[in-house]
Amino acid sequence: MQKINCFIVLTLFLLLSGRGVAQPDNRFRQPHSVNQFEVLVYTSPDRWHNLSEPVALLEFQEMAQRHAFGLTWTTVNGMFNDRALEQFDVIVFLHSTTRDFNDEQLESFRKFIRNGGGFVGIHGASAMTTECDWYRQLVGRVFTYHPEEQTAVMHVADKNHPSTMHLPDRWLWTDEWYAFGPELTPGLNYLLTVDESTYDPRRTWGDDTRTAYMGDFHPIAWYHEFDGGRSFQTSLGHMPSLYRDSRFLDHIYGGIFWAATGLGVY
Repeated sequence: MQKINCFIVLTLFLLLSGRGVAQPDNRFRQPHSVNQFEVLVYTSPDRWHNLSEPVALLEFQEMAQRHAFGLTWTTVNGMFNDRALEQFDVIVFLHSTTRDFNDEQLESFRKFIRNGGGFVGIHGASAMTTECDWYRQLVGRVFTYHPEEQTAVMHVADKNHPSTMHLPDRWLWTDEWYAFGPELTPGLNYLLTVDESTYDPRRTWGDDTRTAYMGDFHPIAWYHEFDGGRSFQTSLGHMPSLYRDSRFLDHIYGGIFWAATGLGVY
């Protein structure tokens, strides 16, 4: 059954993304007059997240309809040009980074942020190897390692943000718990942390001896203003099933709403 489900999800993703046929974007349309703001979701599929992306995109479509915003999805980094980005208020990187951008595309992305645009990074958006310092600072911290998927207890560090105001003070969750390097940008506002005593950061694969300890303070989600724009980052969201959880979807939407408008923080 699991193999069949995976095949169905992967087939759906291939159909939606138009693999084999170059698609500049895939737009989930609503009447423009009712859209609060416009969102661009960028995915650059890899073997780690090919199954979670199509599930997330279907849920994002429902989210856009429910919250009255325009949603465009693209897998084409050529969308990152000055003219195309002018129509958007916030850009979401779903498990994606700027690793495939050329200099012109990266500069258009910088202009978008410097002109007051918003950025939302989800899970793999912090997994950086060759990305430039500017993008690393936009995200705020760089992923270092993670153990196997496990259940753990999260704490809400700040409930005065749209992404966390609906959450309980303590939140039981199963995910891939990213560990991070030091802060790259001063003034990160932390929203969620995970209690390392509630899972095993040493539980890795095979002979791998790396660990994912961060100690008493292990951040999971944060936000900050950067270079004229706004940036929200959550490291949650590895498995496909997580994108069917209403609490997680509201967490993401709260980040999108703030990044697009700058509103809702108390």
